[in-house]
Amino acid sequence: MARPHSIEDEAVATEAVDVGTLLNENVSLRDRLLRALADAENTRRQASRTAGDARRFALADFARELLIVVDNLERTIDAADAQAPLTSENAALIEGVQATLRVLLRTLERFGVRRISALGERFDPNLHQAVMEVDDPAQRPGTVTQVVEQGYTIHDRLLRPARVVVSKRRAPTEPEIDCSDLGTE
Repeated sequence: MARPHSIEDEAVATEAVDVGTLLNENVSLRDRLLRALADAENTRRQASRTAGDARRFALADFARELLIVVDNLERTIDAADAQAPLTSENAALIEGVQATLRVLLRTLERFGVRRISALGERFDPNLHQAVMEVDDPAQRPGTVTQVVEQGYTIHDRLLRPARVVVSKRRAPTEPEIDCSDLGTE
């Protein structure tokens, strides 16, 4: 026979349900707290990384503009070297241009701008931009044979690709046919 329920029995049963519910809520809240903390940490890391990249690469546009000055100084030096005899005045002027170029390149390097080594290297489409292909039997196909415009990186990120001339694969030559054995009838 079933025993009649008392108010105390109902209170104990209700407390047991409440404790179970509270434990489940506690587990759920703890899980949500841990997820929120992980999200906050990920957001902090991403913000820190973004701020670091902004500091490292903020000068990229400015450096890219200065590369035009570097190009012009190098063209000036090359043009002077190609000319016939230099006078003492011209030699002093060219020496000043060379000194200016050296200072500018050292300054760019201090801020993470580095020249890409291209001449004689294997063509790399991530660093080089091919402007022409030439037959060069002295070079392996795909080798940079001439640098038209120097390329640069800033902190291992491409600032400007090197514009280069690349040796291409030589076309196979057709075997010559000896026509002397052919008789005419």
